Amino acid sequence: MTRYRKRKIRAALRCCVMAALPAAAAVVLKLLPAAEEAVVRIGSLRMDKGEAVSAATCKVERAAVKASAGDFIVSEGFGWREETAPEPSGEVVLPDPYETVSASPGEKPYPAVWSTGSPILRTTYGEYYGDTFFDLDKCGQVNNRTELPNSTLIDESRRPSDFAIADTSQPQVLIYHTHTTESFEPFVRENGDDTFNYRTTDETKNIVMVGDAIQAELEAAGIGVIHIRTIHDYPSYNGSYARSRESVVPVLEANPSIKVALDIHRDAISGDNGLAQPYTEIYGKEAAQVMIISGCDDGTLGMPEYMKNFHFACALQQQLEGDWKGLTRPILFDYRHYNQDLTTGSLLIEVGSHGNTLSQVQWSGQLIGRSLASLLNGMKEN
Repeated sequence: MTRYRKRKIRAALRCCVMAALPAAAAVVLKLLPAAEEAVVRIGSLRMDKGEAVSAATCKVERAAVKASAGDFIVSEGFGWREETAPEPSGEVVLPDPYETVSASPGEKPYPAVWSTGSPILRTTYGEYYGDTFFDLDKCGQVNNRTELPNSTLIDESRRPSDFAIADTSQPQVLIYHTHTTESFEPFVRENGDDTFNYRTTDETKNIVMVGDAIQAELEAAGIGVIHIRTIHDYPSYNGSYARSRESVVPVLEANPSIKVALDIHRDAISGDNGLAQPYTEIYGKEAAQVMIISGCDDGTLGMPEYMKNFHFACALQQQLEGDWKGLTRPILFDYRHYNQDLTTGSLLIEVGSHGNTLSQVQWSGQLIGRSLASLLNGMKEN
């Protein structure tokens, strides 16, 4: 074949290909809508399946999916391929409290050597039943230990919080600790240490560390915080509430922007069988279960606006339990003072018990901070 003929054949083939391109493009364009419709139908089927989840449960389906899926989550678009779970924007990462070494552990340092004592009873508290308990509308429960009828408190639980949050950089939350030295187990183990009274002046190992976790999450969400770190229960335990009041009142007077005052504690649940470790699992990490205490006035406690605290307690309880199912124990509504006359957003929160570990209560502090930030940001004035 001559070189001239070869050139003519190649030219002819090029012309054929160029002529066929418009037709091929037209076919592809016609097929695109059908392909798109098929993908949409797949997505719709998946959405229909998701919508079948009962509305009676707390709104934690998304959290449950992420917690159970490990390193991957199902795409929330069409859901037909896995994708790497994105890191939450602005995620707060805190150091391991057990590994943290304090520069000034104080007069009562955290133990460095442990003895074997009472058993630690790992447990998860679920729903409670009985005449003193009732369910809140969305989720969470109340333990009514007063003479007020449950029907009255159910009506009150539906009222909004009695304060608004300003869009400001000024502090709006106060965190403090009446029992500042309350401490915890170092890690998960079978037995506690009967020689340790679960109190330490080392604030990397006591309840101050939990307050730090709450504060970090609030500030990451743009909520201003003042955290009082003063020790009120050492060397003397008696008079702790009077001393914490002396710390809190000047701060409130100097910062009228503060609407929420949280006294962060830990519980002390124990019995003949050992120390309780009430925990649940959130995002694959163990968290100590928490309990809000909202005081009631029987006419002798000087808290005429106690019900306003209860309104806020119910809002926070539903936010917490809605965000992190199983994190909360029922609100304790009882005849308690606990300096809750100082604001209309004053609450005491028990984070775990002395059988819980440092990492469990730190994680709970972060979860409290995240939920509180969501609640308060939703209450901002327009």
